[in-house]
Amino acid sequence: MGKKYVIGVDLGGTKILTALADLEGQILQRVRVETGANEPAEQVVRRINTTVEQVLNEAQVSKDDVLRIGVGSPGPLNIKEGIVLFTPNLKWNNVPIVKMMSDALGLPVLLENDANAAALAEHAFGAGKGSSNMIYMTISTGIGGGVIINNQILHGFSESAGEIGHHTIMADGPVCGCGNRGCLEALASGTALGRYGREAVERGVDTLIGEMVEKIEDIDGSVVTRAAQEGDRVALEIVDKVANYIGIGIANMINIFNPEKIVLGGGVTKAGELFIDRILQTVEERALEAPRKLCEITFSKLGSDVGVLGAIAVALK
Repeated sequence: MGKKYVIGVDLGGTKILTALADLEGQILQRVRVETGANEPAEQVVRRINTTVEQVLNEAQVSKDDVLRIGVGSPGPLNIKEGIVLFTPNLKWNNVPIVKMMSDALGLPVLLENDANAAALAEHAFGAGKGSSNMIYMTISTGIGGGVIINNQILHGFSESAGEIGHHTIMADGPVCGCGNRGCLEALASGTALGRYGREAVERGVDTLIGEMVEKIEDIDGSVVTRAAQEGDRVALEIVDKVANYIGIGIANMINIFNPEKIVLGGGVTKAGELFIDRILQTVEERALEAPRKLCEITFSKLGSDVGVLGAIAVALK
């Protein structure tokens, strides 16, 4: 009898989501637990292993029927060696997660960057299905993504390719969390959206944004988005600015990678109708005509399951 199942583990700073799937990527059982990010790495990995055992037990599936486990983790990573080199949300340094899991569980384990895994999910199961060259771009607290060229994820020489959020859009722009100035992430993420809202309220402009919170520090991207949805002029101007920066970033990616599809995901895109027209306008103004006309810009179809489906896609590949 051949192997019938794979397991995907979406490792995040707040939660671990583990799922059992068949070889078509259909999720059959899932377990979600808190990560315990402040605990030692060994304890978190033991918790991951427990979730793997739990999905197997709940589905009444034997390990003998499992092909392998895929893990999507924040990075940077050494994918070949299966090591999480560093991840600030977990405070990990050089954690050999693949060996720790495979030794404990007796199953093969593959590691992938979480953004790359999400790109693989959209490529295999979501809005990018059927394309050979696509880019997945997630816009939430930060901006990340993955690049697929000829059906293969682009890792780069040191496995750090695809850092979409950290190409420079404005040479003298705001400082990014990475230390650079004017990164796309610093200008167009959910964090930037909230920062623009706080700055507007601090300047004393007439806007609903400040009325929606008790104190200025509570203004985040979702508050600005809600104000824009209610027709607030200042919030709409902020959304337009952010959408313009996103459009510049997408135009750059079209010019560099010539993808068939660009798939947008993440929390900011939940209000996609506010952003999409301005994004498309900017792309039309800035991208080279030939590759632009052949590139479809669309939204993720996988929603909150994109992470765990990405880990499943890693296991299947």
